[in-house]
Amino acid sequence: MTNQTNHINKTAIITGASRGIGAAIAKKFASCGYNLSLCCRSSSDTLKELAGELHGNYGVDVLCYTGNVGDFCFAQDMITKTISHFGHIDVLVNNAGISHIGLLSDMTPEEWSNIVSVNLTGVFNFSKLIIPHMVAEKSGRILQISSVWGNVGASCEVAYSACKGGINAFTKALGKELAPSHIPVNAIACGVIDTDMNRCFDEAERAELADEIPAGRFATADEVADMAYSVITASDYLTGQIITFDGGWI
Repeated sequence: MTNQTNHINKTAIITGASRGIGAAIAKKFASCGYNLSLCCRSSSDTLKELAGELHGNYGVDVLCYTGNVGDFCFAQDMITKTISHFGHIDVLVNNAGISHIGLLSDMTPEEWSNIVSVNLTGVFNFSKLIIPHMVAEKSGRILQISSVWGNVGASCEVAYSACKGGINAFTKALGKELAPSHIPVNAIACGVIDTDMNRCFDEAERAELADEIPAGRFATADEVADMAYSVITASDYLTGQIITFDGGWI
């Protein structure tokens, strides 16, 4: 049986990697010797700067792509080129996501379609395309970065909650589907993480929110990255799980 540790250098695809959780996961994986294929929607200069940093610090090979993960042709092109370059893909981290805050009644159909395309269809695109390669290798790991709002829902974030809830159900179902092939599929349901997405709050709001969390603080992106690495290096018996990472908040 082929195992990902048989490869001289393991390879990971990470979507939404130019900043925040995605960039932190890229740094963690690079520090552990992974070659990387990274993408972002528009911050190509930032992503290339990160790639240069990772190559310089850890000597890993890093590919960069810019596009919409909800576009099937973009996902197909990125995965095809990644496999052509590295020969294999050991890990897929579906991290790309966008938020939308507001009443559902005020949301336009275009806004709905956009958030579903990025947050949910992107997970489908990359997973669908990468599965045949992992099955052929009889090895691989798929990890989604989800949210506690996918577990319980959030007022004024109905579309975001729906997407993350969909990702959670997707993960449970696909975990069952791929378990016979020894390809674990899991998700991390994040609570409040100190990233740009949550910097819409002022200092008073941040303090009030932190007080609601039993751990007393927001998590860092690096902590999520450490958890992500722990999940993808765990036994393949861990599959179809939604691992809540929220400091006891929900």
